[in-house]
Amino acid sequence: MNALRYATFAAGIALAPVDAGGAESSPEITLADERAVIRIADAIDRAVDAQDWRLARSYFADRVTVDFSSLSGQPAATIASDDLIGTWAANLRGNKTSLHLRTNHQVAIDGDAATVSSNGYAWNRMEGNGEPLWEVWGTYEHHLTRSGANWSVDGFTFRMTHERGNPWVKTTPGQDRH
Repeated sequence: MNALRYATFAAGIALAPVDAGGAESSPEITLADERAVIRIADAIDRAVDAQDWRLARSYFADRVTVDFSSLSGQPAATIASDDLIGTWAANLRGNKTSLHLRTNHQVAIDGDAATVSSNGYAWNRMEGNGEPLWEVWGTYEHHLTRSGANWSVDGFTFRMTHERGNPWVKTTPGQDRH
């Protein structure tokens, strides 16, 4: 049994990546950072679907470069994060509900910068003008920067690959319920 443990340990050492610069990498920190940035990307979706705009805003830097051009036709722009959240809050409110899902996260971390790429699906639902559902598929890219122990989103891109459903649901703001 000891020989098996030794062989397994030796194989692990032999197969472990070696940093050519001589610096030791810390897989624990890398895994913790990777999990942290994925958690933020997913948490934005949950906050938006819950219409918790204060929480959604908390995940962003003060300014964010947004690119939803494939969805909206508007060019990419760097805007105040308060404006981004305000736009979402004006559209996704009241009787308009949403569901955002993402999967297949790929993370790249370089010091205090990270990029999370993922596949996404979202739907908006609102009664009032025909079919009450609009759906969209595409890819997301979140760019995050770290300040101290905290990561925040300073770049956000959605590239639509497919949509279907009622465009009225997509473009019409929800109405507060009375």
